[in-house]
Amino acid sequence: MKLKEFAKQLGLSPTTVSRALSGYPEVSEATRKRVAEEAVRLGYRPNINAVRLVTGRAGAIGMVMGRSSEFHFAEFMTGMAERLGEDGVDILVSPLSDAGSDDVITLCNRLATSRRVDAIIVSSPMPDDERITMLHGLEMPFLVHGRSETSVPYAWLDIDNEGAIRRATSQLLDLGHRRIAMINGRPGLTFSLHRDKGYREALAERGIPFDPRLVVHGDFTDEVGFRFARAFLEQSPRPTAFVAGSMMTALGIYRAARSLDLVIGRDVSVIAHDDVFPYLTAENMVPSLSATRSSMRAAGARSAELVLQMLAGRPADEIHELWPVELILRESTAPAPVEA
Repeated sequence: MKLKEFAKQLGLSPTTVSRALSGYPEVSEATRKRVAEEAVRLGYRPNINAVRLVTGRAGAIGMVMGRSSEFHFAEFMTGMAERLGEDGVDILVSPLSDAGSDDVITLCNRLATSRRVDAIIVSSPMPDDERITMLHGLEMPFLVHGRSETSVPYAWLDIDNEGAIRRATSQLLDLGHRRIAMINGRPGLTFSLHRDKGYREALAERGIPFDPRLVVHGDFTDEVGFRFARAFLEQSPRPTAFVAGSMMTALGIYRAARSLDLVIGRDVSVIAHDDVFPYLTAENMVPSLSATRSSMRAAGARSAELVLQMLAGRPADEIHELWPVELILRESTAPAPVEA
């Protein structure tokens, strides 16, 4: 079915139908919804090349895949794909094997100036992130998954990392733990700094001095979690509790405890930041894992939605979403052992 035929069946002009399918803000929401529903019902698929010629859009959103957990990236991308697929928008992923800051900036610049994407999603920002300043200067629509302290206005979606880790640490303190180790994300990233702040604030509220020897940073992998946790647990005195940066980190902590014949939930307590992996659930771990709950897939879907809203005319400086994080207690947390 051609555009003219489809428009005739709806009683609309081809221009209105084309603009409705492309998300133009001057087309009412009711009309856009009607056109989209009828397109599905009648099996109409617009000619992508024609749409791009008319709208001047590439029909794709760009992302740079840097050095991070592939599990987290896959979940975020799945959420993006589910939402963008509804509007026939593609995702252009530019992989970067070694995510040095200069290389990331260069790759973002190339994406923005290539005209292959209509917008870019910036992930894992730093407090003074040059990508944000650069994209703002290029007038390229973009959304930051996370936050930065740069002075230029930008759209962002983030979770309350500071509050999540403050609450997790406070819960362990309530259980009598005083030597609490934290395996955080990579150093220098905004979310890692926010989590560090939450951890320190929880300790300060109880008058417990911050011990930098109990905090380490690294990628969110099982191997990193195991290596750091094993080193901590071989100390004397050892930590009696861990705040883990992710589910994958917690897996490593569980493995390290078992290797030293320690029992999670008795000898060692663990609270992780749970990224709600469909193939790794906190309640099915043995013992079940106490966790702050946050979905990377939901964040990906919402990020895609917000980018589409920007492309439809919503001002970027109106898009600031901070999601609260729920703490769910399970079997991996218990009062601090008396002998410790």
